[in-house]
Order: sequence, then C-alpha cells, then structure tokens
Amino acid sequence: MARFDERLDRIVARGEELQALLAEGLSGAAFSQASREFAELDPIVAKVNALRATEQAVQDTQALLDDPEMRGLAESELAELRRRIPELEHDIRIAMLPRDEADDRSAILEIRPAAGGDEAALFAGQMFGAYQRYADQRGWRFEILEYDESELGGLREGIASITGRGVFARLKYESGVHRVQRVPATESQGRIHTSTVTVAVLPEAEEVDVEINDNDLRIDVYRASGAGGQHVNKTESAVRITHMPSGIVVAMQEEKSQHKNRAKAMKILRARLYERNRAAAHETRAADRRSQVGTGDRSERIRTYNFPQGRVTDHRIGLTLYKIDKVMGGEFDEFVDALTQEEQAALLAMDED
Repeated sequence: MARFDERLDRIVARGEELQALLAEGLSGAAFSQASREFAELDPIVAKVNALRATEQAVQDTQALLDDPEMRGLAESELAELRRRIPELEHDIRIAMLPRDEADDRSAILEIRPAAGGDEAALFAGQMFGAYQRYADQRGWRFEILEYDESELGGLREGIASITGRGVFARLKYESGVHRVQRVPATESQGRIHTSTVTVAVLPEAEEVDVEINDNDLRIDVYRASGAGGQHVNKTESAVRITHMPSGIVVAMQEEKSQHKNRAKAMKILRARLYERNRAAAHETRAADRRSQVGTGDRSERIRTYNFPQGRVTDHRIGLTLYKIDKVMGGEFDEFVDALTQEEQAALLAMDED
C-alpha cells in the first residue's frame, strides 16, 4: 500500500509540475507534449484528490466518535466513507493502467464472408448493418468505403470508416471470426447450417503515423464492375494499390471518381500498415500477449450467433445473451463492456504480481 501511495504522490506532483509549465507559456512541440501528458494525468489527479479528501474525512469523522451526541451520526458517515475508499482506489488503479494509444482513434471496419458460401455472404451483410446501427446509436459517423454486394443480396466485402472519439476502444474486440447457426432461406429440409464471417477492426492512421514511399506503390486503374450493373461505368475509375514491400493490396471502386477511390484506398492502406506495425510491436511484449482478451487475431472464433435458440455467445468470456434480435439491431454494449472489464482485470492482476 505504501508503494501505491508513493505512485499517487508522484502522479500528483507531475500533474502540478505540468500545470506550472503550461502556465509559463510553452510553445510548439513542448506545449503539445505537455498538454497531452497533462490531459492524461489530470483525470487521475482528480481521482487521487477525491481519495485523499475521503481519507481526511475519515480522520475528521473519527474524532467525533468521542462526542456522545455526534457518535451515531459519525458512525453512519464513517461506514459510508470507508465504503468509498476501496471504490476510489479501484477507479484509480483502472485509470493508471497502460492504455493502448490507439484507443481514442476512429477505426476502419472490414467484413468478409468466410465459410458457408451464399449464407455467409448474407450474414456478412447483416453484420455490416448491425455495426452501422451500433455506430448510429453512439453518434459516430459511418462512411461506407466499399460495399461489394453479391447476386443474392449478400456481401462479398464491406469496408467502412467509423469516425468518433474512442471508436477503436469500443470496437477492437470485434476482430475475429463470427459464426452463425441458422436455417438458410434456401434450405428446404429445415436443416441448420453453420457459416462464418471475418471481422477486422483497425485503428485509423494519419499520414504522420505511417511513412509510405510513392516508389513502393504500384497503382493500377480499371473499369469498375458490380452485381446487377452497380458501380459499372465506362471510365477507368476503379483503383488497385499494391504496397510492394508488404504485399498489401487494396482495391477500391465504390466511387465514380478515380481520385476519390485512390484517396479511400490510401486510407485503408495506411490503416493496414499501421496495424501491421502495432502487431509487430505487441509481439515483442510478453505482457501484452498475457493480458490480451482475444483482440486482433482474425483466425480466432470469437462469437456464435444461434438464431433457432435466439442466443449469442462470446467464447472468450463465456457470456451468452438470449437477445439475438437486439444484438443484430446493433446492441453490442453488453459484450463490449464485459470484454473491457475482463481486459482491465487481467491488467490489474499483472500489475499486482
């Protein structure tokens, strides 16, 4: 506990130091760096101050126990104050946990059918719509970058940019294989089929995050095509960008403008390269591997959607909800909150080792 108190004292002292530096009128890069650090520390300092005030209130209230007239009231207040202290300490420990610097970013969502043919494509389209509804519920901007519809109305590939504060923190646990179990509309015998789709959520990257040399890019243009004549035009508006050092290929034909398709393709390429660099960095840190709650591995089966039984099960934490209609309507928060708490608990356990 003494070590914990020392850490809190250092945080408060650093917060005061940064506040003084900012008041002196820093400029340029020094101001930006100090501002960012202060913004991260200030909420923790506020929680520490609340804890210190509660601890002081405990001491002040204990002094009233000797007064017969105040004893009853003092005992009641002490019980409440002592209950709050561990809650405040827990909140502080959570706030002090190492944060993924990408958590505050917007995100790129990519959904593709995997096993299951037409049924997988249909479910991929439903999942794309579910995430769009989730974004709407949270007030995020959902921009479709690519939507390649199959002949039966399913989805061959869907890519969207989801813009807002903290989007990646909420959606990062969605990366992986999502399995659906249901009777397809085309199934005459009423047999349940199992299909899968893959979901990838990448933190959106800025140009300063990833250095891309134009000489490393091969850019091909071609005429767009699509089911039922969609996106078809007579000009070479579709763009395919190949990043030769990594082998990453991004094709874009959603827009009628070659310029717009190229801009969207570069946006996706930056996100994929940024995530590739992040994944490489995580591989070098055993602590991250130990604390990870199934984020980022696209080959991992993370969730099953069983329509006949109306249930959705997240296999990483063993959470089952019997509300499949609401989940498909975009209500993912129960899963996201539970996964976030599991991640925090794992990090806290490591911090206490």
